[in-house]
Amino acid sequence: MTRVAVMGAGSWGTAFAKVLADAGTDTVLWARRSEVADAISARRVNPDYLPDVVLPANLVATTDAEKALAGARAVVLGVPSQTLRANLAGWRDLLPPDATLVSLAKGVELGTLKRMSEVIREVADVPEDRVAVVTGPNLAKEIAAEQPTATVIACADHDRAVELQRACSNAYFRPYTNVDVVGCELGGACKNVIALACGMAAGLGFGDNTMASIITRGLAETARLGAALGADPLTFAGLAGLGDLVATCASPLSRNRTFGERLGRGETLAQAQEAAHGQVAEGVKSCRSIGELAARNGVDMPITDGVRQVCHEGLDPRVLTAALLGRERKSERQ
Repeated sequence: MTRVAVMGAGSWGTAFAKVLADAGTDTVLWARRSEVADAISARRVNPDYLPDVVLPANLVATTDAEKALAGARAVVLGVPSQTLRANLAGWRDLLPPDATLVSLAKGVELGTLKRMSEVIREVADVPEDRVAVVTGPNLAKEIAAEQPTATVIACADHDRAVELQRACSNAYFRPYTNVDVVGCELGGACKNVIALACGMAAGLGFGDNTMASIITRGLAETARLGAALGADPLTFAGLAGLGDLVATCASPLSRNRTFGERLGRGETLAQAQEAAHGQVAEGVKSCRSIGELAARNGVDMPITDGVRQVCHEGLDPRVLTAALLGRERKSERQ
């Protein structure tokens, strides 16, 4: 893989572009705003998202989508899940033939209830084997600081996954391959919702037993949804499942965790959003689409449904806690 275009210069898009460049891959980073691209080119920093990280000299930044995409062997889509469709529609006619399209987003689209790889296939009109996803315990600031981590590259075409694996392997970033795109995407989307629940518990003053219980039962309901949609159960025991879930639920760098903590302390959704500089945590949006997807497939996801009620129906997190503890007693395997 000789050239990769990363479309989106947010925290994760910039960090992954750095990973590729540090691996020796010819990398172009597309930014929506000229001041971001200019800062990367002139000062080697992204002042809005990773101001303390020096970006490699071989990373090129541009606001010209056509220039970024020209000749790319892989196109990495680093835009938020709910804006992926609109952004990709604007780039569709510029995509190089046979390029691997790679999703960094972790969510389920509102309305259509499609996973990100399904949105890409539909909008770009490409077969399943041309779409890959990158997922796992990938907190952008830690990766940009070159702290060791592992990730998963999932693609129905194993050879494409291996090609991308080689393009982003470096001294601090270790990618594994997987062909279970469904399981990897569901793990990445659902963990944001479970992290909101963990944040709420922390905001209410609960400790590690509570956190471990939410993480474990959250993983169980994610795996139930995965089984209904044909995912490999072992995926949820790996980096895309448990690994990503633990990192997102436990880290203060996790936007979903910290957003949920504010809700647990009694702040409104609007107040939590204002504290997050106007940004809404991904799980706030995804809890609705994931809940609808679960209902469509007859899957019980009580934590996800409870988070949805807190975020969109004004349920008090303390009432959610009582409701979850008061559910019908059953076997752990149910």
